[in-house]
Parts: sequence; C-alpha cells; structure tokens
Amino acid sequence: MTTARASAAPDPADSPSKGNRDTGRGAGTKGVPRARREEQILGAALEEFGRHGHAAASMAEIARRVGVTKPMLYTYFGSKDGLYTACVDHIGPRLLAAISEAMASSPSENRLPHTVLAAVFRTLEERRHAWFVLYDRTLPHGSEPWHAANRHREAVDELAAAGTAGLLHGQGNDDALDADALKHVWTGMVSALVGWWISHPELSGDDMSARCARLISAVRNGA
Repeated sequence: MTTARASAAPDPADSPSKGNRDTGRGAGTKGVPRARREEQILGAALEEFGRHGHAAASMAEIARRVGVTKPMLYTYFGSKDGLYTACVDHIGPRLLAAISEAMASSPSENRLPHTVLAAVFRTLEERRHAWFVLYDRTLPHGSEPWHAANRHREAVDELAAAGTAGLLHGQGNDDALDADALKHVWTGMVSALVGWWISHPELSGDDMSARCARLISAVRNGA
C-alpha cells in the first residue's frame, strides 16, 4: 500500500483551503496529527470512491471534503491508485473479521444469513459506501487497486462459499454448482441491500438488521 507511515506528530504542512467552511468534522485545521488526518482522508475517500467508482471519483472533491489541498493527498498516498488501495486495505480486513466472527459464533442454519448480514451492517454503519469500494467494476484490470480489491473479495467469497455450502448441506444438498450459484445470489443480495440502505440514510444498522430478519422470515414462510 503506497501510503505514508503514520506518526503521532502534527502535520505542519496541513492547512485549510480558502473558503472551506466544513469545520464540523474537525477538518481544515492546522496541527492535526498525521494519523488523524489520514483517517479523515480515508473516510472521505471511501465515500467518494464508493459513490462514483475509481474512474469517476474526484481527488479534488476528496480534498475539499477533508479541507486540505489536492497535493496533500498525493503527499500522503502517492497517487489516486495509492489512496484507493489504502481504502480497500482499510475496509477489507474489517469486513472479513466481522463476517468471520459472525460465522464462528455458531448460529443455527436458519440464523446464519441474518447473523452475517447484521455483522455487515454494523461494520458499514459509518461507511456504507465502502462496500462498493471492494465491488467496483471500474477498477482497471491488473492495477494495484484491482489486485487489492480482488484479494479481499476472494476472501469474502471463500466465507460466503463456506456458508452457503453449509446451509445447503444441512438440507441434504451437496451439489457444488448449487452452492456456487447460491454464493453468487448471496453476494448480489448483500450488494442490493447495502445499495438500498444508502438510499435510506435514516435507517441505522440495527434497523436494517431487524428489517432483514423480517424479510428472511417472510421468504422462508412463503417457500
């Protein structure tokens, strides 16, 4: 990951852009510790990349949201690809840890889908667009961000494959193609739910968890 090493020292070169009035996040102030500034940049970048994708995302907009200059982003992360890769490596391990923990909690077969969804919603509570940083179709094939995102997606897919295969096995179905198809359905469903959640910012992660519990129950009862 092409990101500068974090330190506890304030960044003396960090100064606000003229006309920036977005002080609610503590952005645009001098003397912000480097680690804190990187956290602010990653938060803004996760939303920008998640909303618009790698190709259309604006480094100038990310800088504006944080209250720094665009050259400062390159000082910290080297390039647009470097910042994107840092975003992937920020959210990927968190999602993997949350999903792994949810699956390791040994929920019943009926509870497993909801338990995993609840973990995803909790992890994305403050960064809903981050899911689409991992699942961005505009990433240039073979690029550094593509390799980083693909690595984390494959890890998520492995967990999804284990979960769907286990779910089908509990129903007496060990067909490998069925399990693979269900894994793709599951991943697409999670993306669709996160996309719907983004369009309803008034709903919390707990709200989404409760809603999905009702929907899963409705689907089961109608099967």
